[in-house]
Amino acid sequence: MMRLLIVAIIFSLSNLSCKSPNTVDTIVLNGVVYTVSEKFETVQAFAIKDGKIIATGTDAAITSNYTAKEIIDAKGQAVYPGFIDAHAHFLGYGQSLFMVDLFGAASWEEVVERVKRFAKEHPEEKWVKGRGWDQNKWADKSYPTNEKLNEAFPTIPVILTRVDGHAAVVNQKAFDIAAIHGGQTLAGGEIETRNGKLTGVLIDNAVDLVTSKMPGSTVNDYVKWLSKAEKNCFKVGLTTVADCGLMYSDVQTIDGLQKEGKLNMRLYVMLSDDTANYQRYLNKEPYKSDRMFVKGIKVYADGALGSRGACLLEPYADKKGWSGFLLKDKTYFDSIAKVISKTAYQMCTHAIGDSANREILKIYNRALNGANDKRWRIEHAQVINPADFGMFGKSNIIPSVQPTHATSDMYWAAERLGLRRIKGGYAFKQLLHQNGWIPLGTDFPVEDISPFKTFLAAVFRKDAKGFPEGGFQVENALTREETIKGMTIWAARACFLENEVGSIETGKKADFIVLNKDLMKIGENDVLNTKVVMTYIGGKRVL
Repeated sequence: MMRLLIVAIIFSLSNLSCKSPNTVDTIVLNGVVYTVSEKFETVQAFAIKDGKIIATGTDAAITSNYTAKEIIDAKGQAVYPGFIDAHAHFLGYGQSLFMVDLFGAASWEEVVERVKRFAKEHPEEKWVKGRGWDQNKWADKSYPTNEKLNEAFPTIPVILTRVDGHAAVVNQKAFDIAAIHGGQTLAGGEIETRNGKLTGVLIDNAVDLVTSKMPGSTVNDYVKWLSKAEKNCFKVGLTTVADCGLMYSDVQTIDGLQKEGKLNMRLYVMLSDDTANYQRYLNKEPYKSDRMFVKGIKVYADGALGSRGACLLEPYADKKGWSGFLLKDKTYFDSIAKVISKTAYQMCTHAIGDSANREILKIYNRALNGANDKRWRIEHAQVINPADFGMFGKSNIIPSVQPTHATSDMYWAAERLGLRRIKGGYAFKQLLHQNGWIPLGTDFPVEDISPFKTFLAAVFRKDAKGFPEGGFQVENALTREETIKGMTIWAARACFLENEVGSIETGKKADFIVLNKDLMKIGENDVLNTKVVMTYIGGKRVL
């Protein structure tokens, strides 16, 4: 009898110990947690251990099953997966933070004055670099010339890049260093010359003639650039960024900084279309670490609409006889596609104009030949001929779009394209229907890094000024749910990361943000007033 009693006591104690709460690192409670699961469910709470989400549910369910060292009270606020920018230039953005800020300059004269102030404040700079000018915002919408730069900087090279990165103005000293002379020509670019004289304007591939002569960067430069870049990104809720177009040397340096704990941002990397990158990567499997995935190849088909470098099927409405150009011969893109199709890498091609999009879509369809899961992407997919939309879905080609491009370009895009052709521009809803999902990004630093501006542009088709009153081509607006998915799980999917990030689900990395307003519920006027209260990456608070 005594023996049976002892056995019963042991069994009872064993049951009690099984029901004891499990210890985890962090519990998030009292939130409106958008899991962004397949059913877009909301929960109240979730538990985190070793940087991963191990359970989601009600406050009662989580607290009865888990105890934690850290308890986060979301105070009834909205909790979302960390935002993911599906197309940006993280390294380029970091570099731009230490250049002359030319964004919003109202005239060329203002640009030159900003450059003078910068040079005076940074006498140690051997090259003066700036970015952000846009002649479309000036009273005189023509390209500037470099006489004022030559006068102000006779001995220091200056390069000022247009907002889209597809054109630049340089001074004579920079021309001298690059050995560029009037009348010189090259494929896929233009060295603007008037009456045999260089104007200072370089378009697309011509810009590389100067940038290739600029001094190299140190590891300390990368730390300086990227530390500031990620800090700004965390403030707006970004936890993963697709960096579009890096050299292998950039990857090696950034990977080292991540492993040393000096950089927290997760990166999906597209390698630049460069022989040196192909030699180092294409004969190997894509490189993967906890915070970096190198799997994409970034190719450029054409330039930008703003600089009239986008390749169009018909001439520009505001430049008779000019249709833009492809940056390389069609056969080049075809040969690259054939090579990449035999690897595990993802081909991601910048295509803006309807002609460029058509050519790349035809090449992709030949290489992919129907349904597949290679997730080859067209970056921007900005202007599509109505006859060509179906080529995306036919071979599961992913249109990677940036909603704020629509609201930035809408002021002048119709002048470039004409009223008939612009209807196939910035057509996010039509593109969404091709595969049933669409990744969203910003292309920063071309546009602002803010995901909230992305949300406003995608859902309401308006810019930060609330223009236009009824929205721009609202038939192509996305719903709130589609937009949140485009900024989280669909962006992750476009980077082959959907099993790791992009939603708040068991087994995923604990990348999440807490907002002071709920994007799924607030009015249009409150979108840009939304603030990020907390940002977490892998269960670690970074804001």
